[in-house]
Amino acid sequence: MIALIENEMSKMFFKKKISLILILLIVFIGLFAYGEQYVYKSTLSRFSSASEGDSLDWTVLANQQLAILFERLDSPYIPESGIKSIEIEIKQLQYFILNDINPITPSAARFTVDFANQTITMFIPLLILILASDLVSGEFTSGTIKLLMTRAVPRWKILLGKYIALLMMTTLVILLIAILSTLIAGFYFDYWGFDEPMPTGFHLIEGTLDSSGVIMVSGLQYMFFIYALTWGVAVVIASITLMISILVNTTATAIGIILSTLIGGQFLQYFLSDWPIAKYFYVSNLNLSKYLTGSYQPIEGMSLAFSTGVLLSWLFVSLLVSFTVFIRKDILV
Repeated sequence: MIALIENEMSKMFFKKKISLILILLIVFIGLFAYGEQYVYKSTLSRFSSASEGDSLDWTVLANQQLAILFERLDSPYIPESGIKSIEIEIKQLQYFILNDINPITPSAARFTVDFANQTITMFIPLLILILASDLVSGEFTSGTIKLLMTRAVPRWKILLGKYIALLMMTTLVILLIAILSTLIAGFYFDYWGFDEPMPTGFHLIEGTLDSSGVIMVSGLQYMFFIYALTWGVAVVIASITLMISILVNTTATAIGIILSTLIGGQFLQYFLSDWPIAKYFYVSNLNLSKYLTGSYQPIEGMSLAFSTGVLLSWLFVSLLVSFTVFIRKDILV
């Protein structure tokens, strides 16, 4: 088994997948960090004088943001769902101001969390797609699957070796995201924020934000929670991609199917959210980390426990289908 895993790992490194992912991460994280710094400095320049510089109290910006949100509530063009979202955002911001929690000033810890939250539904799945899309279908395309099957090793063990190698590489990618986003953000913002308090435990009760169960954790602890959930989502994406890679015989087809489900799932979530089946599609449940804010509920009736259960079901079914089809598939014809 160890030899099988080492073989699969060497294939991934030989194809320079990690190098490509590393380049993409550096570029995108750098752009995101620069953009956030630019927006923050632009906001400062509007509300502070030249003498104040970057020393403007964050509560001034927070209260200004509150005023803007209250103005948006009076807009006749915002739907009822948008009004509820704004009201939740207002209550959460008021909680921050009342409890002297700074949600405005950018830090490496907060940026790292925000980057995971913003990329978990599309960018991170695309990185996992780079790793997993040709894991089995690539063997069919190159014809090496026949050579692989001539080994005196059970098929289930071959696939298990591939899957373990994929999990190890997926873990490496998530670690790279966490480390690179923290280091790059620390360079841009010159403030780590590992010890700053971050609240978690908000709950939505009939569309109203409940803060009675809020607890305070450090920025470093919150990063750990977020990336633990992100890793879980990445494992589900990797398992689904592996299944598609087994079901089809070409890498291009596997990539096309996964991309279609990712993009189609976004439309399903936003435009057909009233359809009961929509909340059982895996794409609708990817943003587990946002549930920690307490103000996230993409479709009525969904929660962290619900989405976790749905994703675990997809994981189980994907692995069941993968091993069943791979063991029984007529590969040598």
